[in-house]
Amino acid sequence: MRYERLEHTADVLIKAFGNSIEECFGNAAYAMLDTVLDISTVESLETVCFSVDGDNLYDKLYNFLSELLYLFDAEHFVPAEFNISLSQNTLRCESKGERYNPLKHDPKTEIKAVTYHKMNIDLDEPSITVLFDV
Repeated sequence: MRYERLEHTADVLIKAFGNSIEECFGNAAYAMLDTVLDISTVESLETVCFSVDGDNLYDKLYNFLSELLYLFDAEHFVPAEFNISLSQNTLRCESKGERYNPLKHDPKTEIKAVTYHKMNIDLDEPSITVLFDV
């Protein structure tokens, strides 16, 4: 299981799982985009690489997910695969996906922002919990 949706009254709360924290980051991104549209319809036709900085894992997670929202909103790019590497202050991501097509990708819920509220990174499990403002 890549992620599960947790109960929340107004927004979207997800918990992402993986065998490593990098895989959890990718699955949190997958969950976020699967909330926005039917991600199973996205093909890996194009590669977009980017990096974000952060003083800790929480900042890197916030900046990473926010950058993906920007790519979707401004560039109309929908990634569905994520290859993530973490270093001390930087997260690098190679994402694969395609340009957004509302006729193909079945829009669901608009996410306005990633939040720090209820954000949790569990290195032991490993898992990531994130709340999205909708």
